[in-house]
Amino acid sequence: MNDSNKKFFVYAIASKNKNYIYIGLTNDIDRRFHDHNSGYNRTTKPYKPFKLIYTRQFNSRPEARLHEKYLKTSVGRRYLKSLITDSSLPADSNKCN
Repeated sequence: MNDSNKKFFVYAIASKNKNYIYIGLTNDIDRRFHDHNSGYNRTTKPYKPFKLIYTRQFNSRPEARLHEKYLKTSVGRRYLKSLITDSSLPADSNKCN
């Protein structure tokens, strides 16, 4: 299957225990979320467990990558922090990957 037949997802996950938001891109959101919560990703392992706070689907990888890069800006991070309404998650996180 080539990229033109795939769907791509930009997602953000927030640690349930620490001030940490991770932003990523994948073609399989369920697998990727499971990998993060299972500790398979070295970058996010110390911050698990996670809550999925944002997903957006795209038809092309370049389009998804542009949106991922936007979310990693200060404006994008502020937007993601505004989505966190659960009091068990820290809303004042300054850490975004």
